Amino acid sequence: MKIHPTSIIDPKAELHESVEIGPFCIIEKDVIIGEGTKIDSHCRILSGSRIGKFNNFASGVTFSGVPQDIGFKASTPTYFELGDHNTLKENCIFHRATKEGQATKIGNHNYFMGNIHIAHDCIVGDHNIMVQNSMIAGHVVMGNKIFVSGLTGIHQFVRVGDYAMVAGVAKIVKDIPPYSTVDGNPATVIGLNSVGLKRNGFNGDTRTAIKRAYKVIYHSGFNTSQALAELEKDTNIIAEVRFLMDFFKNSKRGVTDHRAIGRGDDE
Repeated sequence: MKIHPTSIIDPKAELHESVEIGPFCIIEKDVIIGEGTKIDSHCRILSGSRIGKFNNFASGVTFSGVPQDIGFKASTPTYFELGDHNTLKENCIFHRATKEGQATKIGNHNYFMGNIHIAHDCIVGDHNIMVQNSMIAGHVVMGNKIFVSGLTGIHQFVRVGDYAMVAGVAKIVKDIPPYSTVDGNPATVIGLNSVGLKRNGFNGDTRTAIKRAYKVIYHSGFNTSQALAELEKDTNIIAEVRFLMDFFKNSKRGVTDHRAIGRGDDE
């Protein structure tokens, strides 16, 4: 292993032989770090860390820290599970779960830019990007291929759907539906993430079906239950539209409202 002599590694930490650790790092006990992971200087990898393969930690990352929950006892055994091929840039802070035996979880191929905070009990999927100084409160669930712009704040217990785009300096207090673009303080849906859908290989027919469903939900004058009932009349609902409908059905906080901004058909 390539471990700088100034770093302190607890002998009970489990590190793959290919792990690289830079200067002035602290690796506590009850830590597992997988193959090919590289940790830059001044990082703290704390108890409960379960780190997969080929992750990159830039300098100053704090991983699996004690949750910012005044009722939490630091001695409670909880975890933070990180998948493979993630990039954690400078001074990001990640907190482990609050309930005994539970874990905050991040999937694979995510890119977190500087000063990101992901709080306790969050679940984050794959291929997401978060820009500088964005903050996610506890118990947030994020899907896949989401882009969160800088200086965004996401309220606890919010869900963020797949392929969503969150504009900069947004305040997120309700669930963000899949395929949408949201902006504002508090944030509202301003259209579809059409560019993101195209870049991710959604063909024209699929995008048209999503757009139709979006219009029924947000532009028909129906409430959510009525809009979903209207969509159910279609005898050939494609999987992407069903996914959108199920997101609305399962929302507990409510889904972000729509705001027209003069962009025609919400493209």
